[in-house]
Amino acid sequence: MNTISHSRPVVPVPAIKVLADGAANRVSGAWPDRVLDMVTRAELHSFAIDAPRARAIVYAGGGYTQLFYDKEGTEVALWLNSLGIDAHVLVHRLPGASDGCGGAFPKDIALRDGLAALDRLAGEGPDLPLFHVGLSSGGHLAAVMTCQAHRLAPRGAIVAYAPINANHRLHKVPPGKPDYPPLEKQDFYDDWPIGLAAYPHGLPKVPLFLAYALHDRSVPVQHALRLVETAADAGLEVDAHVFGAAPHGFALRDRDGSHARWPELAADWIDRHLR
Repeated sequence: MNTISHSRPVVPVPAIKVLADGAANRVSGAWPDRVLDMVTRAELHSFAIDAPRARAIVYAGGGYTQLFYDKEGTEVALWLNSLGIDAHVLVHRLPGASDGCGGAFPKDIALRDGLAALDRLAGEGPDLPLFHVGLSSGGHLAAVMTCQAHRLAPRGAIVAYAPINANHRLHKVPPGKPDYPPLEKQDFYDDWPIGLAAYPHGLPKVPLFLAYALHDRSVPVQHALRLVETAADAGLEVDAHVFGAAPHGFALRDRDGSHARWPELAADWIDRHLR
């Protein structure tokens, strides 16, 4: 099973682990279209199964200004469960957003929360292979996480339609594209361009699976192409899939085109990296 029904009548209920204290997070909408539009408390939402063969941290997108909790979080976690993988959705705080105390979260707050999630999982059993899985801006964060030195090292990462490098101030596509507000968000993109040879700290050393849309205007395909070019030169392991009819944000829902098969391709990639 590689897709999840959106008409599921029962709302999935994860085990919630608090990673950093704060006021309750604000959720808008109803399952399966819930969005976290204010995150003041970092949490890990765990979807566990019996006898898992691996585990994954799931990073939902939302442009670092909100989190598409169901479309790019919960549904991805349930898909991973169907593949025999424990899935943990990271509810991370947002750069430049209100911290609930009169200030703003720093540019690296999402990364800090990701590292806290790794610390939490590293201290829990069982000791299973780890994957990072992220869509849209969550894919950028997933790729950033592969570049971190941590005792819980990943087996690989799945990155879909993510703005991994062409949002950098000096490397915009298209050229002249305005900076992204708030300032902290743009600064985080500038600190962590993934896949540009000039920024070796942003070169993942683990296998990557990429899924992108050829005609995506929100996240141009150049993000992926730049990483692929660098991977070819640097000997990195990247499986890259570009789909001609895919829209931005295709996730697991949009089935009208060859991108409908990306979950099957990703499942096969996971299988190969668990052998």
